[in-house]
Order: sequence, then C-alpha cells, then structure tokens
Amino acid sequence: MQQLIAHIVKNSSIKPEKLHSIGDFFEARRFKKKELLLQEGQRCHEKFFIVKGCVHLFYLRQNGVEQTIDFAMENWWASDFMAFQDGSIAKFSIRAIEATEVLAISASQQREMLAAMPELNEYFHLVFQRAYAAAQMRVRMTYELSKEDLYQDFSRKYPAFLQRVPQYLMASFLGFTPEYLSEIRKKFAS
Repeated sequence: MQQLIAHIVKNSSIKPEKLHSIGDFFEARRFKKKELLLQEGQRCHEKFFIVKGCVHLFYLRQNGVEQTIDFAMENWWASDFMAFQDGSIAKFSIRAIEATEVLAISASQQREMLAAMPELNEYFHLVFQRAYAAAQMRVRMTYELSKEDLYQDFSRKYPAFLQRVPQYLMASFLGFTPEYLSEIRKKFAS
C-alpha cells in the first residue's frame, strides 16, 4: 500500500495522513506469468494498480491474432476503462508478462473511497489525463513517423519496456511483424 500512497502523494496535493484508510478499499493480488487479470468477453468490475511486474492489454482480432494495445508496469494503472466505468463486458484482456503484484479496486469500492476521500478525485483526474494524452500522442506518432522512427521514439521514451517485454508483444504493439522488429533492432544495435 505504501507504493500506491507514495504515487498518490507524488501526483497530487493530498497529504499522506489523509490516506491512512485507503488500504480498506483495495485487495492485494498476485498473478503468475501469462495469467489473465481480465478476459475479453467477461464483465469488468476492477482496475489494477501495478505494484510489481508488467502486463499487456490486448484484444483478439477477427483473424484470431492477439493485438497488443498497451502495457503497464510498476505505478501504472490497467483495466478496460470503458467497461470498468459502467461494469460492462470487457473488450480487452489483460495478461501478466511476468509475475505481477497488483492492488485491485472494484468500481463500487472506488465510489465508496471517493465519497470518503473526495481529494482523490484530483489524483485520478491527473493520472488518467496524462494517460489519455499519451494515447493521443501514440496515435499521432503512428500516423506521422516511419516504422523505424516509431520504434526509436518508443525505445527512447520507454526503455524499460524493451528490457521486459517479449519481442513478439512489442511488435504487436508497434504494428510490426516480429521479423521486421528484429531487423530494426539489429540495424540500430550496429
């Protein structure tokens, strides 16, 4: 819980002493490598604060291939946020890339927490505003940059992911084949 509290304090004006009861609203969970936190087609009632580990958000394309659309690691949030918002059917799955520890909160628990500590609205607003801005930039970069430049931009901004995410998932996320990503990595390694 200390990691989440530190993240809240770092990203908002909330004082740590205001957060003494925050743990009452979360459930700590562990997931093994390749274990699903959320499965597409099931109702989404939770979102996850990543304490330790790395996950990817994906959906199954019509051709049966998994399409990775996002990653999350320590101090990031992960969920199918649209489905979480209204408790509807998830359009995305979340899988642990490595052994992962999370703090899970249900939509009802979040409503209770925000009613008890309305100051947390500032934190969630800031965190998700940044996440949405990053998603907008990713869409722009996808349209504007060459594939090589897209890879370089991602590797500059998120070097930790390159160390922890398997190449086939990175290729899926960037819209490449694994073979093409391998060629780009070789080109920039030399």
